[in-house]
Order: sequence, then C-alpha cells, then structure tokens
Amino acid sequence: MDDTGSRNSEDAERWARLTDKQRACLDLLVERKTSKQIARQLDIAKVTVDQRIRAARNILGASNRDEAAIIYARLKPIYDRMIYLPVDLPRPSTLLPTINPNGGKPEVIALSDPLAAMGEPPRQVSPFKGLWRHDHVTRNRILITTAVVVGGAIFALTGLAIAVALTQLISG
Repeated sequence: MDDTGSRNSEDAERWARLTDKQRACLDLLVERKTSKQIARQLDIAKVTVDQRIRAARNILGASNRDEAAIIYARLKPIYDRMIYLPVDLPRPSTLLPTINPNGGKPEVIALSDPLAAMGEPPRQVSPFKGLWRHDHVTRNRILITTAVVVGGAIFALTGLAIAVALTQLISG
C-alpha cells in the first residue's frame, strides 16, 4: 500500500476514535473560540472542555490546540458526511376480512387502524382541529379572534358578577 493509502486509513481510524463530545468541542475550536466560550456554549465546565480538547489532541497527534483544529478541519469534510437522509415511511396497511355475525358480506378493515381491528367505532375528529390553521383568509381570522375575545369577556364578566353577588351576600 502506498503512503496515501496508509495515511487515509490512519485518518479514518483517528476520526472514528473521536467521541461526539470531543467533536463538539473541536467544532467550536475551529471557529477560534476559547475554552471559556466553548464551555458556555456547551453548558459544561471549562476544565471539561480542556480535557476533551487534550484527549482529541492526543488522538489526532497534534502538538497544540491550533494544530488539532487544523487537522480536525481537514478531516471533517472527508469523514463527517451524511450518506443519505433518513426517511420515515409509514407502514403499509394490511387488509383483513372481518367476520360478520349477521352472516352478511364480510367487511375489509385496514390493520393499521387499531380501533377498527378491535371492533370499536372510529374516533370522532374534533370540530376545532383546523381552527388555528395559518392559511385562513383574513375575514375568518377576524371572526375567530372576535369570538375568542367575546368569549373571554363574557367569562370575565360572569366571574365579576359572581364575585359582586358573593360580596353583597357576605356583607349583608
């Protein structure tokens, strides 16, 4: 193997040995932050920052902080790449026939609906589910806001009326 191949394998090994916490400190060190600034940003002690940077220096084979930052900055674009973005796909629903006790035609339900699979009716959707959508037209926003304000005023006035009635009842 040539010199570049062995150096690449050494670099990959060094990168793999760095912990996430050491990388977080080195990311800020590359931005020329002091240990105190790094400690404040990561919400850890300055001594902890110094320990992590010292351990990272030993792993990277650097003689000082600046050299560690240079080596880390060189390795990061090579080894810290996301190959793909994870995608969260929904599970495919499996259709199952149900047994109809009346002897009629069997219904088909989706296995992904747990209430239907247990024979329970589906949940009712709240009538207020889409009330605070951001894409309402201006007229609807004004109506909703007015309704909320009027409802709050009625609630407050009712509370005050009850308080006045109780005060008069107690005072005689």
